[in-house]
Amino acid sequence: MVATSKNPSRSAGAAAHPILRALKARPCPAVMGVLNITPDSFSDGGAFLDPSLALAQAERMIAEGADLIDIGAESTRPYGGAQAVSAEQEMERLRPVLAQVIALGVPVSIDSMKAEVTAFALDAGAVVANDVWGLQRDGAMAALVAARNVPIIVMHNRDRADPAIDIMRDIADYFARSLDIAARAGIPAENIVLDPGIGFGKTAEQSMMALARLAELKAFGLPLLVGASRKRFIASVVPSEPGERLGGSIAAHLIAAQNGADIIRTHDVAETVQALRVAAAIEDKA
Repeated sequence: MVATSKNPSRSAGAAAHPILRALKARPCPAVMGVLNITPDSFSDGGAFLDPSLALAQAERMIAEGADLIDIGAESTRPYGGAQAVSAEQEMERLRPVLAQVIALGVPVSIDSMKAEVTAFALDAGAVVANDVWGLQRDGAMAALVAARNVPIIVMHNRDRADPAIDIMRDIADYFARSLDIAARAGIPAENIVLDPGIGFGKTAEQSMMALARLAELKAFGLPLLVGASRKRFIASVVPSEPGERLGGSIAAHLIAAQNGADIIRTHDVAETVQALRVAAAIEDKA
């Protein structure tokens, strides 16, 4: 079954942060739209560097049903090859558009592994931190999140894929370390969302394993976010370029919803919203 608010596999979130509580009140997983203000993101690098195009894309995703907008200004390409940028470069890319996107009225998360950039975005009105290194890369991130009392998305990551490891054990151990860091910094558990990091430091087989066994991560008792949108594991099943992976992305996200995902992160908002809502409506008839 696709997990809905009627399904006990979804996190209850009784004490959740108000932003997370509002998202979890939906009858199906919330949808987070991806807005990359980068020249080298794996799928849409360079498409939204122009502030007017970035703003138009945010408006489009909101009109299509996005519950949040996740804005990032440094590529974290899960397969390597991205150009590292300084915190100042990230902020320079964000300055012309961030406030305008926030003013659209939908909650905005800042996709950055740097505490300095995250603080800049939170100062501007972003309300969620999204750290692709799960509080384990920038030592200042946990203290910042605790001080600001905002939700934090903790993503599993590895410097490189290792096909020999038990990926579910690795994800669980990583989350345990991140949660220990969070607890020591004073981040309330109800402010934490876990993301298994599909495609990051994983083989295609391991990414699919993480989706197939996502429900195991519900043992942490925290909301789960899944972002499988246009990822390369899809091409390992059906050879395709990133822009040709809509069908595979939707399939992966429906499986994620079935296995307990609370938030779906996607480049293709309209199609994902439609798929999740139709699946939930069909399940409601069961």
